[in-house]
Amino acid sequence: MKILVPVDGSKYSMEGVKVAVDYAKTKGAKVFLMTVVPFVAGMDLEVSASKWDKLTTEMKQAGEDALEKAWLYVKSEGAVAQTILSTATNVAEEIINAVGKENINLVVIGSRGLTGAARFMLGSTASKIVNHCPCSVYVVKMPSD
Repeated sequence: MKILVPVDGSKYSMEGVKVAVDYAKTKGAKVFLMTVVPFVAGMDLEVSASKWDKLTTEMKQAGEDALEKAWLYVKSEGAVAQTILSTATNVAEEIINAVGKENINLVVIGSRGLTGAARFMLGSTASKIVNHCPCSVYVVKMPSD
């Protein structure tokens, strides 16, 4: 069994990682951690070339940091994880494409995510994945939700 967990560094995505690890340890599943960095050239922003470069670098670094944090947690729990860092204009579509490419059986996703200019809102992404993903989707909420 293969489990895909989209991560963005938010507490919601990390809660998804915890759920996926518990499930993976019980079922002997492999965990795939995925971050989708927004493709800034596809965004309608009026900024200089140097600011484009800086924004792209910062978003990629944030994605790498989120993957590393999630991967370290998975490793500390004795599970196995593979990371996927992708760039796309449509986060949900990229995640769904990865489901097909990696033959994923289950997506575990946080109900919300980071917001702001540098990240897409995972809440809308989670909704799109639930509605369009070809496999089962487990939406994780925080205990206080």
